[in-house]
This record gives sequence, structure tokens and C-alpha cells, in this order.
Amino acid sequence: MSAHLATPPSTIPSATSNGHVVAVRGAVVDVMFADDTLPAVNDALMILSDDLAPVLAEVQAHLSETTVRALALQSTAGLRRGARVSVGGGPIEAPVGETVLGRLLDVTGATCDDGETLSPHIERRPIHRAAPPLASQKGTTTLFATGIKVIDLLAPLAQGGKAAMFGGAGVGKTVLVMELIHAMVERYQGISVFAGVGERSREGHEMLLDMRTSGVLARTVLVYGQMNEPPGARWRVPFTALTIAEYFRDERRQNVLLLMDNVFRFVQAGAEVSGLLGRMPSRVGYQPTLASEVASLQERIVSVGDVSVTAIEAVYVPADDFTDPAVTAIAAHIDSMVVLSRAMAAEGMYPAIDPIASSSILLDPLVVGEEHAAVATEVRRIIEHYRELQDVISLLGIEELGAEDRTLVGRARRLQRFLTQPFAVTEAFTSEAGRSVALADTIAGCKAILAGECDAWQESSLYMIGTLDEGRLKEQTAAQRGVAQATEQSK
Repeated sequence: MSAHLATPPSTIPSATSNGHVVAVRGAVVDVMFADDTLPAVNDALMILSDDLAPVLAEVQAHLSETTVRALALQSTAGLRRGARVSVGGGPIEAPVGETVLGRLLDVTGATCDDGETLSPHIERRPIHRAAPPLASQKGTTTLFATGIKVIDLLAPLAQGGKAAMFGGAGVGKTVLVMELIHAMVERYQGISVFAGVGERSREGHEMLLDMRTSGVLARTVLVYGQMNEPPGARWRVPFTALTIAEYFRDERRQNVLLLMDNVFRFVQAGAEVSGLLGRMPSRVGYQPTLASEVASLQERIVSVGDVSVTAIEAVYVPADDFTDPAVTAIAAHIDSMVVLSRAMAAEGMYPAIDPIASSSILLDPLVVGEEHAAVATEVRRIIEHYRELQDVISLLGIEELGAEDRTLVGRARRLQRFLTQPFAVTEAFTSEAGRSVALADTIAGCKAILAGECDAWQESSLYMIGTLDEGRLKEQTAAQRGVAQATEQSK
């Protein structure tokens, strides 16, 4: 996955070389033109040097009647003043169509998977376009089943909606996104587009290998902007991926699953670009255009007519601060918000999804049904009541609680353990086969625990299981083992 592949000549339309470089400051390049006909903001430029590979850049500002400031999407090392500049007459274009399925691309559309180079005659689309008009957009109430108990119960996803996994460093965002990909291999028959924004090389190779071994690569496009690439490349990678997704939605009339890891790095790259362009920083040092940049990406992820684009995004939360401006800007566009908790991860409650902070606009009796909504509400109420009592338990012990509170605490702890489950993608590390649980089984299990059917069970019988029947079997096995040990000791 090299970040320095030559830019395909078809990334921008052919044009005359009518400009030259007058200044280079890192990734920012100033270009002067002989006449006063300047390329528009967001138009593509190709910087041509005799001894270097062509460098793709994007116009960001007009400095005067003859000069523009552009942002290079590739390394500018060795670039000198006086280099010729070719104007394409439009935005950067991404390759689209059946040919890109099963391939790993960079922001320019160049292949990075050691496969055959894409044909120069492949169909391309500009990466910048307006969102579909509101009148043509379609709302959806179709549930997107994942087989992950805590998500399906407390933060159900919508087909054609936007879901985000919010969490700090090391709480399991990428593992959760990879499990969702794995869980949807059998259920989902559409096209998948994965955008790796600011990914590490290791993560990219792991994802490519996982896609190949699971057999879903043939229906998937991987688009990567790596950590070692200039900020412009990381900033534009989501738009390249989104352009490919829109093509399959609009032209092929296919449902698309759009996965992004990590959207915070898109915001971070935008902040770097803003600083390079000399803009005054805003709150917490973010770019002043934060809200509009996030909106330009998120508002294009919509369903049109009878086809949908379903987005699942991982969002890093800096220093676990959910009031961070980047996090709140992204959360404003999200339908289902899955919040990962460091405290739950520390307790070994995986997936470490916070049942109280996670939410979904679909968790409504009119959408999911009376039973689902009632069970989800009661599960939340009992776990929240347990959290309120935790300080008392820590200081005085559970014996100081009343009988009713002790019962509720026991049920809350059993519910928390029942909502854990082993993942297929972690099987190599845990030796536990992954479980996928139907929503009906999840609801039935929670109802049984809420009704007190499991009050006498050991908590460990409900930890890392699929359905409640599996827990019942573990409890019976543990009881038989206990009887056998007691018999052995009495001899």
C-alpha cells in the first residue's frame, strides 16, 4: 500500500499547461497563471515536473487576479518553483463501475493492491457534487439487523440511515466495525464501500486480508488515505469513497453499505489543511469551517427512491470528551449513536457499548413495536438504577441495600453480562466462536432476566453467550459440576 504511486493521467481531463508554481510551503502550493482566467475553487490541478512524478493538487483559494493557492494531495518533496501546471477544468475524478469492485484504491483512484492497473478509459465521476434535493430523499424505518444483541436492542440501525460508533482510544471501535462487516456477509447482498481515513498500514493490510478470507472482497471497494500521506489526501478520501457509493446507488440501483474508519481523522485532516492555508482557528483549535465540512460529507449519505446508502462510521473521541466540537458536529447528523465506554471495557464487558448513552431515533414503539421498546426502556431503567447505587455499594456493601434494590442490582448485573457476546473477528485471540443473535432471542432473554427467571443463576453463566438457552446450559453444567464436587468431598 504505497502512498507514492504515480497519479493516473485520467484523474483530471487533459488541458494546456498555462500556469507555473511560484511558491511551495509543504503541502500548500501557490500557482500563477498567465491570464486572468483562474480555475474555480475545488478544481484539480496537475503539477508537472521534468524529474518528478506528476503531483495532483486542488484549488483552495484565489489570492489575486492571477494567483491561486492549491493543496497538494501527494508529496511535494523535490518540487521547485517554475514547475508547469495543467488545469483540468473540473474537480478531481474518481473511477467508478464494476471494475473497481474487489480493488484497493487511493484518493486519486490509483490501485494499491499489486493488481492490474485500471484502464485509462474507465468511467470517472467528480468527487464534489451537491447532495440530492430534499424532495427526492427517502426516509426509512427498515431495521438493519446486525446480530449484535446490545445494538439491535438499544441502538437499532436503519437501512439507509447513518450510525456511528463513538469511543476513545483502545475501546474497540475498529473491532466493532469489522464485526459488523463480518455479520452482514450473509444477510447483506448489496455493495460495500470501505473508506479508511488516516488508517495505519497495519490496519489496511488486516482489513484487506480479512475481506479476502471472508469472501466479501468481490462485492467491496476499499479506498484508503494513509496516516503518512499529506493531509489533503486524508481530507478527500471520504469523498472518493462516497462518489463510488453514489454511482452504485444512482446508476446501478443497488443498495450500498458505506463504512468509514475513522471520521474524526477526516476532521483532523481538515484542521491541518485550515492551518496550512493560514485560516484563524476556532474552538479548541479546530477549523472555522468545521460544521460545513462535516455537513458536506454527511448530507450526501442518503437514500433516494427505492435504493439506499447505509453508513456505519467509527468516530474517535479525543480524551474521552464527548463535548469535543468535532464529536458534537458529527453526532448532529447521526441516526443511531453507539457509545463505547472505557469503564465497561475495563470490566471486560465486550462489546463495551454503554447501554445508557447509546441511542437511536428508531427506538420508537411505532417503528420497532411495543414489546421491543418496552423491554429496551426497562433494561435501561434497571441498569441506570444500578449505577446510581454503585457508590453506596462501594462504600457500605450490597448488604446495606433494601431487598428490592438488591434484587434489581442482581438483575442489572445479569443483564449487563447477557448483553456481552463473543465476536467472530476476535476468535483467533479468545478461542471463542463468534455468536450472531436474532432480535427475537435478545428480547426474549432480556424479558426472562427482567421477570426474575435467572435470579438464582450464577452471573458467569450469562457472560459471553449468545441466546439465553446457552446460558441455561452453562448453568446446568455448573450445577452438575457443583453436585459432583460436593459428592467427592463427602466421600
